[in-house]
This record gives sequence, structure tokens and C-alpha cells, in this order.
Amino acid sequence: MKILVTGGAGYVGSFAVRYLVRTGQEVVVLDNLCQGHRGAVDEKLLVVGDIADTELVGRLLDEHRIEAVMHFAAATNVAESVEDPRYHYRNNTANTLGLLETMIDHDVRKIVFSSTAATYGATDEMPLREDAPKNPVCPYGYSKLAIEWMIQVFSHAYGLSYAILRYFNASGAAEDGSHGEWHKPETHLIPLIIEAVQGKRDRVEIYGSDYETKDGTCLRDYVHVEDLAQAHEIAITTCPEPGSTPGGRIMNIGTGGGNTVLEVVEAVEGVTGKKVPYTITGRRPGDPARLVASNDRLLELGWKPRFPNIEDVVRTAWEWHCKHPNGYDD
Repeated sequence: MKILVTGGAGYVGSFAVRYLVRTGQEVVVLDNLCQGHRGAVDEKLLVVGDIADTELVGRLLDEHRIEAVMHFAAATNVAESVEDPRYHYRNNTANTLGLLETMIDHDVRKIVFSSTAATYGATDEMPLREDAPKNPVCPYGYSKLAIEWMIQVFSHAYGLSYAILRYFNASGAAEDGSHGEWHKPETHLIPLIIEAVQGKRDRVEIYGSDYETKDGTCLRDYVHVEDLAQAHEIAITTCPEPGSTPGGRIMNIGTGGGNTVLEVVEAVEGVTGKKVPYTITGRRPGDPARLVASNDRLLELGWKPRFPNIEDVVRTAWEWHCKHPNGYDD
């Protein structure tokens, strides 16, 4: 299959690209390198550009005879979405509308969309099933939920075939330490803890210790990025044919289990043999106590996570950070 991967030089996108190539798919990567990195993807596959440039997107679809799009390109910083929602709605929602229009105009009617558990928001239902109520607590979650709605409407109106994948906490790195997670600024828990262990930051802030969990800290479902990549390959190869009814699937990607913040701290200490400096502060607004995926739909398609334990996830992340202390800037 010939696949255009938007945002394919980013963290999850680049892992998906490598997995697709290993399984024999033909891939073209489109990334503006705002959050992606040249070093994360084979240079021969990379086209530097923005999905907002619909003329460029259309040309790539035609020149490479693209059959499907895997869409990762998005702004993902939750705090930033609160401070500057206009940017998130323009970059995520409006630009995806332009991408969908261009796909339809060029007769490309298959898409796998990188969505998020942030579409659920705060809820008491655990583990979260895909049909759970959607009550996002931040503009980032709303921007992604709006895209999900658009994709489903385009499926009904234009025969678009789709798979919507709602990530839980993407984590980890390649087992050999060759590729990993590198954000500027970093906001994800595991790399933040590792940076504290390495002395790159004074300490980690843990937001709240009075949640209804085993140790009072928030509990999240940490899914390894290689397992995420496998899920995308399964999603694209099992996508319904364009014009089918129903037109697609919505699936969570998570382990079905979870770990608290303090359990992640303990895992990092166990893997590194070093104490983690941290401070417990007040809760962040909108943080739910627990977020755990129901992954039955994906399991039914043959997906099985290779890294279900937090220690294995942390071990790969530690390997990456030790080998690449400056990430892709090395």
C-alpha cells in the first residue's frame, strides 16, 4: 500500500513509519519539522512541508499514487492549548479539514487518524470503552474530537474509510536505543523523570497526592510506542474498503492496565539504580484520577502489546536517553 504519513518525523509518527517500512508498505512522510526531527526518519522518505499547503498535499497524493493517509500532524501540548486555543484549533482542526477536502478531491478515501484519550475527559467509567461519554477538559481534546466528527461525517457523505485510534500515554523508545522521545519543551512524565535522574532538571513535580488511587497520585495507562506502531499497521491494513458501511472503526490503544505516578518513579529508580528527586504539589485543574483503556476492539484484530510492563517501557526510554543525551540534536 502507498501511504502518506503526515507528521511522520514526530515521536509516534516516526515509529509508525519504520514499522510500515519493515512490513513492506511504501511510505512518503510529510512533516514541517515544527515538532518532528530529521534524524527520526529516513531522509529519502521525507518531504518538508505543511498540511496547510493543500497544493503540496494534492501533488504528493497524485505523484506517489497514494492510497491511504496516516495522519499524525498536530499540536499536542495540553497547557499550550489552554493558553492559545486559537493555534490548536487552526493547526489541528482547520488544517485537518483541508487535508480531508484534498483527499476527497484527489480520490484518496482511506485514513488512519491519531486521536487521543483526551477526548473522553473526566469520567468515572474505567476502563474506558470507546462509546464512553466525551467531555474533554481542554481545547486540545476538543480539537481532536472535532476531527473525529469530521471524519465520520466525511465517511457518510463521501465514502471515506477510516480508523480512529485514541492513544493513552505513549511511552518508551526503540529497544536498541536508536530512536526515542524528544520534545522541546518536554511535558511527558517518563522523560521528565529521567531528566531529573540525569541532573538536567532539579526535580520532578508531582501534581496531587490525594486522588482515589492506591498511593494518591494519578494513574495512567502507559503504552509503548512500538506497540502503538503495530496498532497503526493493523488499523491501515484492516480498514474497510471506501464506501463500506460502516465506514470505519474507533479503537483505544492502551494496555488495559495502569500505573500511578509514584509507581513510575519507582520503576525509573529500579531501572537506573538512582533516586528520583521530586516534589508533590497541588492538583492540576482537569486532571482525572485514572485513565485506563479498554482495548478489546484492538485485541480482536490480533494486536498484542509486547511491552505491557512499566519496567520494560522505562528500560527502553532509559537506553535512549543514555545514548542520546541531546536527543536528535546529537
